[in-house]
Amino acid sequence: MIKRLDELKEGEKGIIKSFNSDSELKIRLMGLGFVKGSEIELKKIAPLRDPIDIKIKGYNISLRKNEAKNIDVEIIE
Repeated sequence: MIKRLDELKEGEKGIIKSFNSDSELKIRLMGLGFVKGSEIELKKIAPLRDPIDIKIKGYNISLRKNEAKNIDVEIIE
């Protein structure tokens, strides 16, 4: 099942499949470790639903929902 990263629930894991963003945001995210095939986990959602805390490659990164909506992930059951 494919979802956008901003649609994941706390604790859900997935594999990055694609980016739907301009090249500047894509390059910035790739520099942070968001590359196709990487496993990610949504660790926490802020009380007002923005930002979200993502675990990738052993470290946590906070992303705004408008950034996370540009990343498609395949859910790991």
